[in-house]
Amino acid sequence: QVQVVESGGGLVQAGGSLRLSCAASGSIFSINHMAWYRQAPGKQRELVASISSGGDTNYVESVKGRFTISRDNAKNTVYLQMNSLKPEETAVYYCNVHAKSSDRDRYYYGYWGQGTQVTVSS
Repeated sequence: QVQVVESGGGLVQAGGSLRLSCAASGSIFSINHMAWYRQAPGKQRELVASISSGGDTNYVESVKGRFTISRDNAKNTVYLQMNSLKPEETAVYYCNVHAKSSDRDRYYYGYWGQGTQVTVSS
């Protein structure tokens, strides 16, 4: 099994910054892409940013130029640096890791963390 744990959320004023971390652990054979999602109250979960095993990144249009996703493959960890935060970005931020537990796995499976709360005050 693969465990995914996020950290780094908290309360920040509008315009401030936070850095989220997400560490995958347990039975890991390999990790493909890693991503951050967020879900605000009453809204659907949305993809914020993703990063491939080769380092290719993608961002939702609203965070381009302000958020940066990165990963440390040696630590099975993905980060999300968030700058110039806005109140409307208050949400629970979730990490999703596509991993194989063994070389016998045919497909990568998406594992979710429990989420970390980010609150941006105006």
